[in-house]
Amino acid sequence: MSSNRENIKRFFKQFKTNAKVLVIINADPDAIASAMAVKRLLWRRVSEVAIAHFNRISRPDNLTLIQLVESGLVDLASVDKTQFDNFIIVDSQPDHNAAFSGNTYTAIIDHHPVSSADAAYTDIRPGYGACSTILCEYLKSWKIKPSPKLAAALMMGIKTDTADFTRQATIKDIRAFQYLYKFADNNIVTKVERAFFTDEDLDFLGKAIKNRQKVSNRVFYHAGKISKPDELVVVADFFLSIVGVNWSIVSGVMARKLIIILRNDGLRKGAGNTAKEAFSKYGSAGGHKTMARAELSLHLIRKDTGTAARKFLAGWIMERIEKTAGKKIE
Repeated sequence: MSSNRENIKRFFKQFKTNAKVLVIINADPDAIASAMAVKRLLWRRVSEVAIAHFNRISRPDNLTLIQLVESGLVDLASVDKTQFDNFIIVDSQPDHNAAFSGNTYTAIIDHHPVSSADAAYTDIRPGYGACSTILCEYLKSWKIKPSPKLAAALMMGIKTDTADFTRQATIKDIRAFQYLYKFADNNIVTKVERAFFTDEDLDFLGKAIKNRQKVSNRVFYHAGKISKPDELVVVADFFLSIVGVNWSIVSGVMARKLIIILRNDGLRKGAGNTAKEAFSKYGSAGGHKTMARAELSLHLIRKDTGTAARKFLAGWIMERIEKTAGKKIE
């Protein structure tokens, strides 16, 4: 296995000094922090590095993080990609979302299971709890001291993706967090962690609690049409805190797509594998052992089943998950 310094040398060799580089992310704390770290690594080595996201960012904690760490994030829809020479993905892989398509990638750095890693440079470590940990190791091995804002962002990336070290955390993640703590502006970390709910989020959560379906050790909720996918994440995480529940499946429809968020306690069949086996026929689906996401085409579902009505979708999701994981998800 190559050392971090060897990896970085290979990474640097992919870029010319006059190159303009675009890092494309599905923005969450881990992806944002990892992209910022890539930008720092390439500082003075290329002409320009921009960071673009394609997803809608609405969670208060994510918006607060973006504002406080000054990530320079821009909407991919506003970017003229013909102006860039190189494209990079961090914290994801090309087949994780259709928005990644249409580009030839120079580099892919990720911690999810390998699914599509077609790039001149790849560093994919499924054993890591966060992509931020990989980038922290890059910075440390190259003796680059992270700024207080970058260190805070990387800390939040690790904390978020490992659920405060209770989900898929490794000794590598813990060591990276300890290293970053020496440099981070912890006021940023505190402010981000406190910016969790809006009044709109609480209203959505209240409706989900009232209309949830509990079957054995599982809680389901289908919201129908939604305006913010992040609300599904808030509910899915909250439901997993219910006594006796070890699976949480929350879904909603937006822009002709059925979005499904899965969570489990890490002791059962992997959420990522369950999502992939149950739903990849209809769109993108996958994730980690304890958390997963699917974004499915309503057109394909309707074509296969004859309907995509709200009541049908709720039952259809439950049936496919139970069929995939067995008669009971235990």
